[in-house]
Amino acid sequence: MKLLEGKTALIFGLANERSIAWGITRAMHEAGAQIGLSYAGEALERRVRPLAERIGCTFVEPCDVTQDDQIADIAAKAKEAFGQIDILVHSIAYALREELTGPYYNTSREGFRVAMDVSVYSFVALARAFQPLLRPGGALLCMTYYGSVKVAPNYNVMGVAKAALEASTRYLAYDFGPQKVRVNAISAGPIRTLAAAGVSGFRDMYRHFAEIAPLGENITTEDVGQAAVFLCSDMARHITGEVLYVDSGYNIVGVPEIRRKDA
Repeated sequence: MKLLEGKTALIFGLANERSIAWGITRAMHEAGAQIGLSYAGEALERRVRPLAERIGCTFVEPCDVTQDDQIADIAAKAKEAFGQIDILVHSIAYALREELTGPYYNTSREGFRVAMDVSVYSFVALARAFQPLLRPGGALLCMTYYGSVKVAPNYNVMGVAKAALEASTRYLAYDFGPQKVRVNAISAGPIRTLAAAGVSGFRDMYRHFAEIAPLGENITTEDVGQAAVFLCSDMARHITGEVLYVDSGYNIVGVPEIRRKDA
């Protein structure tokens, strides 16, 4: 029996085939889950629908997660289509591009609000809307990054937002515990996604990552997908409120030493 056989997973934040959300979608589909997909708006529909067709997914709905009425609407559609769900994946992050360069103290009030609303509060809002639909034994999952606990130059307000997202994960885990629903986060190493492209200096960071990480390898969306399957399966039935690092061990390094492959 596949790890997610008989489970229904609703995945938010799919943008294209390079998305972490797509890595998770493929892994969960291969693990036997019935998939539902949501994307941010009409501009992404032409990229998302062909991906949905590749896995036979028929539930493909837009949702602006800053709008409570749209969240309520997709929850109602999910209830009609699936009855109940087992897994909800939040793979959503956004900050104004100008906030992802230069000093953090230049963060604007509006930029701070946007990053927190889209990247953090949306997870809370989705959890609230889908709470009545989640089966006991279910799981909520979000995506974070090491910049939440250590300074990643130019990550700025997104690092602060990810810290708030991780705190929200713990509070939601406490709230959902009596319902026997688990809430966890995956902290992935740098991956070349649409969102990462907006961070100033990302290419340099990505290039040096494997030289510092203990395992000496970069991370793929497939790696994150497999970790997501584990966390949302019954194999992790007593794991909740945790941040799982999928980063080749990068987060354990205190003083980096660049190990050249030709050394």
